[in-house]
Amino acid sequence: MRLDKYLKVSRLIKRRTVANEACDGGRITVNGKVAKSSYDVKVGDVIEIAFGQRTLRVKVLGVEETVKKDAAAALYQEL
Repeated sequence: MRLDKYLKVSRLIKRRTVANEACDGGRITVNGKVAKSSYDVKVGDVIEIAFGQRTLRVKVLGVEETVKKDAAAALYQEL
């Protein structure tokens, strides 16, 4: 699954266009490398998202095309 879509489905970022802009701006890294929005997310990847002063670091536990709001948090683990 594309990185921008994963960020939206897992509800880490609310909209796919915002996720796309964050990727293009270099604010998202996967496994320590700056990632493009087309990056193919796999289970076990570590994603870092820079929200201004705060950085969110998560590990991918699952990749699903669609998921309900309640189950979205089960797709990742905060580190």
